[in-house]
Amino acid sequence: MEFADWIADARNIVFLVIGLAIVGSAVRVVTSPNLVHAALMLVVTLGGSAALFLMLGAEFVAWTVVLVYIGAVIVLFLFGIMITRAPTGRDSVQLDHQRRWPAALVALATFVTIAWATTVSFEDALISEGVVRAEDLGSVLFTRYVIPFEAVSFVLLAALIGGIVLARKDPEQ
Repeated sequence: MEFADWIADARNIVFLVIGLAIVGSAVRVVTSPNLVHAALMLVVTLGGSAALFLMLGAEFVAWTVVLVYIGAVIVLFLFGIMITRAPTGRDSVQLDHQRRWPAALVALATFVTIAWATTVSFEDALISEGVVRAEDLGSVLFTRYVIPFEAVSFVLLAALIGGIVLARKDPEQ
């Protein structure tokens, strides 16, 4: 497929715009000196990944990303920052940037390995048009897997209570 044919499809242009937004915000997540700004850039990154899942027809996964990661994890992250009174300003934290180049090389090597393995495995195979709807997944989740689902909810509740207990300051007597 030639580049002119690829760019002529509007879906590819939308994918390119969303992909560039994800990459830009992901870079800001790891380079931002302010924790709150990094969390907000993570919201943009996760929102872009949800948009890509919607483009793929995986609506359940997309809305799970929105509800669980954006709606719960980011709120919990910001809640933890506020409870612990962690320093959030530019001057309050001295970041160690001495190890960023080895980390960047490991990340690049991981990306290249995954891209190569995906390309070799799937080549030019087309994705089937069959889409699994959220209704089907919901019925399986709440009939066959209801006990593991409830167990995970209790584990998450215990983690939230544990985080609050650890972050709380006891009054001095």
